[in-house]
Amino acid sequence: MNAIPANPDARLRPVAASERIETMDVLRGFALLGILLMNIEGMAGPLFQSFSGLDPALTGADRTADALVYILVQGKFYTMFSLLFGMGFAVMSTRAEARGQPFAGVYWRRSLVLLGIGAIHGLLIWSGDILLMYALLSFFLLAFRNVSTRWLPWLAGLAYAASSGMMLLIGLLGTLSQLEPTAAAQWNQEMAKAGAEMNAMLEAQRHAYGSGTYLQAVAQRASDVGFMLSNLLFIGPTVFGMFLFGTWFVKSGAIATPREHPRLFAFLRWGALPLGLALMLLSFWMEPTTDFNNINLHSSLAFAASSIGSVLMAFGYLGWIVKGVQSAAAAPLLHWLAPAGRMALTNYLMQSILCTLIFNGYGLGYLDQLPRAWQVPFVFALFLLQVLYSRWWLARFRFGPAEWVWRSLTYLRPQPMRANPASA
Repeated sequence: MNAIPANPDARLRPVAASERIETMDVLRGFALLGILLMNIEGMAGPLFQSFSGLDPALTGADRTADALVYILVQGKFYTMFSLLFGMGFAVMSTRAEARGQPFAGVYWRRSLVLLGIGAIHGLLIWSGDILLMYALLSFFLLAFRNVSTRWLPWLAGLAYAASSGMMLLIGLLGTLSQLEPTAAAQWNQEMAKAGAEMNAMLEAQRHAYGSGTYLQAVAQRASDVGFMLSNLLFIGPTVFGMFLFGTWFVKSGAIATPREHPRLFAFLRWGALPLGLALMLLSFWMEPTTDFNNINLHSSLAFAASSIGSVLMAFGYLGWIVKGVQSAAAAPLLHWLAPAGRMALTNYLMQSILCTLIFNGYGLGYLDQLPRAWQVPFVFALFLLQVLYSRWWLARFRFGPAEWVWRSLTYLRPQPMRANPASA
């Protein structure tokens, strides 16, 4: 076992600005925009309303916007965020290994702090939180730290596909149950019960977040978070698979030196993205709106097509962003996303704080009042403000406020906050 270095300055510490992989920061900034485009429907209205695909009640521009967000955004950016989380883990791990420094203790504290931040976010701010799930799953990543780079993408693919496999199995059981009258009646009764419970939760959210007090909203969030965590076994493999893919991108050198992997990124741009879009369109054609009262093989195939299409599109978006960072024409514009990416945690939390204050009843009370089509320009306007604010903040400070708290608690000492004037 490696001894802790005697020199305190040699201990494991946050990545310095000069050590950062800027492409990762650009990708985080881009993912932040996608996350807000994905989340806004569950912020401007009841959370569970955003889980059902295309809203059949919408018409005109609202329907078009809902369909485009579902096809191009939904499911693509939480997977990209998960990918980036895995990359961050691998960067920390490889830096510690290169310096012969202990890593497990720091990483456990990092995950525990994130668990606390996720609990605060999910219970007190917005129940659509993803940080709790990231923190819980991150503990298992340590077991894969020394897995061969060759095996990582295969393990990642198997983990990611597990959710689709479980859904296909449930759908097959649903279809087979219809062949026998007694089994069909029992299955249909269970599906109707599940659908009624989902509708009841949606209406409870509409009441608590639309006209309830802050304490009522917190109580509803506790219920929502419990429901989300109860599905961890189903959703978790997808997220963990992306963690492993992200680890592979760092360990293989693909994200740090993309010019040395031209065939990989060309495939992501011209192979993964078109194939993923085709699968999304197929899924949308098969079942544009999720019917929680009816799970069968047809709906499960639509889900599997959407799940696989989403990850392929996320990889395709990554391929084009990496290409843009290498391009003299696009790089200056994309680099504006890097400060927002460096402050990804702060910006993610601020999105939730601002939107809940605007839409919830204890704030301005605009729940269910912003048309679906207008949610898109609202998101772009808010994200532009975040980009400008991040650039201003990081010209003066080393970390975003939430990042500073996360790092200080992880390393058990306050981190220097003021930016180096020369680097600023």
